[in-house]
Amino acid sequence: MIVTTNITRPVEGNVPSFALGARLAGAVDVEWSKNYRIKGGNVPFCYSVVWLALPGNGRNISAEAARFWYRSAYVEHTNETGSLVDDAAVTLTQLAGHATLVAGHQLSSDLAVLAAAAPRQAVTAARMAWQERHNRGNGHPRILDTRYDSDRILACRSRRLVDICAHLQLDVTQPELRGTSMTALHRRWLKNGDVAAREKISVLNLRHALSTGLIAVRAAGLGSWQPGLNVNQLLASGLDGAFGWLEDPLFRALLGSPGAA
Repeated sequence: MIVTTNITRPVEGNVPSFALGARLAGAVDVEWSKNYRIKGGNVPFCYSVVWLALPGNGRNISAEAARFWYRSAYVEHTNETGSLVDDAAVTLTQLAGHATLVAGHQLSSDLAVLAAAAPRQAVTAARMAWQERHNRGNGHPRILDTRYDSDRILACRSRRLVDICAHLQLDVTQPELRGTSMTALHRRWLKNGDVAAREKISVLNLRHALSTGLIAVRAAGLGSWQPGLNVNQLLASGLDGAFGWLEDPLFRALLGSPGAA
């Protein structure tokens, strides 16, 4: 399994060292092969977690978001699904123990796919916490699913992540899917070892996690941003050359206009 991270000195597990004394938001996103015609046909192959330090007093979050901590995992072979779920289970445990706010977009589906692929206690606990998220008291991290729990800040009808971002003037342009699909990119990685295809999905997945985290912070009333915040600029800065795809002209073309400060 291929793991990419900027958490070089973890407190424990996958938690960055800056977590000590900080109020944190953690956002998770999972990608999976989709086949709804057969039982167990939805197989996870990539996931990421992004950690953000929450701004104080609900102030503008762009400066804080420009620096984030992440962990991205991607299978090298189809027989590594269990290892991917194990890694995600550790992350879910760390989120439960260290995050003030836990976010996902349609998180219930991500957790259901992980649970079906390889049952793990931490995944089961996270699913129960999601179901009970509106009734949880103090002592538990707040869980906010941006698909279902963001109505307070939305006037658009669609609850697709990309449409929510557009409505909130969060720039999340996705060049990875021009002329192709995630399924096709993943197949190119598994069959041909196409590193560029894998990196495109990893960056796409990280963009999903980062934008979900930002929306959750705003929906929770913990921060905001000026219109036009460019998430690709945040990725280019935070990922710091970890993926070759970040240097591709198609990606670099998205960085011309500065994000709002």
